[in-house]
Amino acid sequence: MIETLVISALIIAIAMVFFLVRVLFVKGGEFKSQHIHDSEAMRERGINCVLDQDREMRNQKIISKR
Repeated sequence: MIETLVISALIIAIAMVFFLVRVLFVKGGEFKSQHIHDSEAMRERGINCVLDQDREMRNQKIISKR
C-alpha cells in the first residue's frame, strides 16, 4: 500500500517538474489554454464550447419568438 502511494507521489512530482520546465526555462513559456474556443483545429471543424452553443440556441429561440 505504501509503495503505491510513494510511486504515485513520485509520478505526480515528475509531471509537475515537466510542466514547470516550460514555464520557467522557455522564453515566453506559459501553459496553453485548454478551452475549446482557443483551439484553431476545433474552430476549423466548427466545434464550439457547450456554453457558446447554449448561448446561440437561446438567442435563436428569442429571435424566433419575436
